[in-house]
Amino acid sequence: MGRVVVVGSLNLDLVVQVERHAGPGATVLAQGQPRRYAGGKGGNQAVAAAAAGAHVVMVGAVGDDEGGRAYLSRLAARGIDVSGVQTRAGAVTGQAWVTVDADGENAIVVIPGANAEVSPPDLSSVGTGDVVLLQLEVPLTTVAQTVRAAHARGARVVVNAAPYAALPPDVAALADPLVVNEHEALLLADSGVMPGSVLVTFGAAGCQWDGERFDAVAVPPEEVVDTTGAGDAFCGALAAALAAGADRAEAVTRAGRAGAAAVRYPGAQPDALLMRSP
Repeated sequence: MGRVVVVGSLNLDLVVQVERHAGPGATVLAQGQPRRYAGGKGGNQAVAAAAAGAHVVMVGAVGDDEGGRAYLSRLAARGIDVSGVQTRAGAVTGQAWVTVDADGENAIVVIPGANAEVSPPDLSSVGTGDVVLLQLEVPLTTVAQTVRAAHARGARVVVNAAPYAALPPDVAALADPLVVNEHEALLLADSGVMPGSVLVTFGAAGCQWDGERFDAVAVPPEEVVDTTGAGDAFCGALAAALAAGADRAEAVTRAGRAGAAAVRYPGAQPDALLMRSP
């Protein structure tokens, strides 16, 4: 079984509950106290891959601050190799400000912090059987160089093109698959870039991988607590399944179960509360 090497972001998510999201020029009052969770697409996907049974290596950056140290301790306690996470002096650990409404839908503003300083990792130990998983909350130049280097070493590359940004055509072509949601898929289509393999997620409507449809795992509306991180749970579990040798159908099934489980707990990771307030 191969490893999952996650190259991506590590954020501290400050989450507040609201009755409804504020529109332009509007103000809404938060309900209850703010809570700070471990988040960031890279960290979320690493935790999901580890929960799915993979040997996970995390590559990223945090600031030289209390939040960054707490995050690294959390990842290490879950068995994730954090030797590839650098501590950047003078930078703050990335942050995300999240509001969650009464229906469990979220709105997010991300402050990159140290994530903007993630450089291409040393992939000399990566090879056939490993899966390198990336997202787009770190510099695109780092993503592009990592994808090319990982593919050259025989690793499978999975790219979650979120938040959406245009990838170089050769990078998109090397992803197997390039994972996007339905909104990102429209932007990808408009870009004219042709991925070698594309997996489009549709939330409760399932997903489509290179034209083949797969059903989602149903979650009763009353059990939906917070949709934050559901897509990341899907991607992490997908990478873990592929590293374990699963075929497409089995990998999507495992990923769908992880995504469905993720909407049942608050925050982007299970038991991710770092402290009640910042």
